[in-house]
Amino acid sequence: MISREPTLERLVIARQLLLEPYGLSDASLRQALNTIAAHKVDDADLYFQYTRSEGWSLEEGIVKSGSFSIDQGVGVRAVAGEKTAFAYSDDISEAALLDAARTVRSIAAAGQSRRIKVDTPQQVAASRSLYPGMDPIATLDSAAKVALLERVERLARAKDPRVVQVMAGLAGEYDVVLVARADGTLAADVRPLVRLSVTVIAEQNGRREIGSAGGGGRYGMGHFQDDVISRYVDQAVHAALTNLDSQAAPAGEMTVVLGSGWPGILLHEAVGHGLEGDFNRKGSSTFSGRIGQRVAAKGVTVLDDGTLADRRGSLNIDDEGHASQRNVLIEDGILKGYIQDATNARLMKVAPTGNGRRESYAHVPMPRMTNTYMLPGDKTPEEIIASIDRGLYASNFGGGQVDITSGKFVFSASEAWWVEKGKLLYPVKGATLIGNGPDAMNRVSMIGNDLALDPGVGTCGKEGQSVPVGVGQPTLRIDGITVGGTG
Repeated sequence: MISREPTLERLVIARQLLLEPYGLSDASLRQALNTIAAHKVDDADLYFQYTRSEGWSLEEGIVKSGSFSIDQGVGVRAVAGEKTAFAYSDDISEAALLDAARTVRSIAAAGQSRRIKVDTPQQVAASRSLYPGMDPIATLDSAAKVALLERVERLARAKDPRVVQVMAGLAGEYDVVLVARADGTLAADVRPLVRLSVTVIAEQNGRREIGSAGGGGRYGMGHFQDDVISRYVDQAVHAALTNLDSQAAPAGEMTVVLGSGWPGILLHEAVGHGLEGDFNRKGSSTFSGRIGQRVAAKGVTVLDDGTLADRRGSLNIDDEGHASQRNVLIEDGILKGYIQDATNARLMKVAPTGNGRRESYAHVPMPRMTNTYMLPGDKTPEEIIASIDRGLYASNFGGGQVDITSGKFVFSASEAWWVEKGKLLYPVKGATLIGNGPDAMNRVSMIGNDLALDPGVGTCGKEGQSVPVGVGQPTLRIDGITVGGTG
């Protein structure tokens, strides 16, 4: 058997799904791009997408619901200066493609725009090979998926008699994209994505508390073997039982230690969004115009890395056809750069960073994060906790909000402990962290050696669009964070 190079194989799959069944060819793509370029524009692209998704959910010991959907279509875009014209259709046909192209052509020419030459789409874009080009939905049959969720239920209830309710969900997505750019570039990707979520409710003396866990990535559902399922169940049950014993959280300014892994969501929200190119080009980010300046304590190095194998936030190519990259944003506390899509990179006169992302063919791309994390330091987690005289150890987070312009954030800790003299005394409930992203990064005083990435559960929202992402960090000590408590 002769196998093709992965980049070419993905292009073959994309053609077979998105072009050939509808009588489209390279000539059709060229005609549509030429139609757009009849007016002066700086950039133009076509984005074809086929998505098949499936979800199963269990509650009260029964798989109560299942869903299956197929969505496909094409987005057509032209950019002139700072203006974008965009049209999309869920009908993939030459007529619909040309109609969308004519709609987009009506964009008003901007002063700095130029007439672009549309080349024959024959240059295959460079890309990564970070995950298998499989259909993850087909990796388990329906009976096996139901059995998997029932196994979660049995394991969780067997852990502790205080577990009174178990909910679990299994989701899979098969996503195929094809990008044709006006410069003749063709790029394609085949993106599997799966996720298993576990939520338990525990009850004791009339008090109920909740605990959640789960994970996933860009692989098949066969990843969820017994050891993985058991780990998720253990984490969810532990969180619920810990919260049963929680006390009211104290309030005030104090030392806060953030656990490794998912608590990196604070880094994602309070720092990462502020480093996206569009906010900085418009001057609306607290980090605008600060490249080369100190924005965090020494030792703080933050990356956005779309090249990690099998990770939820990783991409072989971004949604504009550029290969994903490992981008150093902050190095030893110094701001090094922003994450960029093609439009903001052109306007800021820098190179794209492989961060042009969109929710679907019906959305325009924007600069978005992939996997954002902080590199480790040299302290053990035990050393960091032992260094606290009085303070909070937040081992897990719930939701939060951030103001990009000011950098101010509010985050709720879903699992936290009150610490005195370096000892975890008791779990607390209702702790809210309040601060400013750049200020908090300058207050980092100890960095752990235990970098961990989240288990694969993150979804990032921006301007109404959602995309899968990853976060991570080592254990961190931050001095002087305001904690809003309930006690």
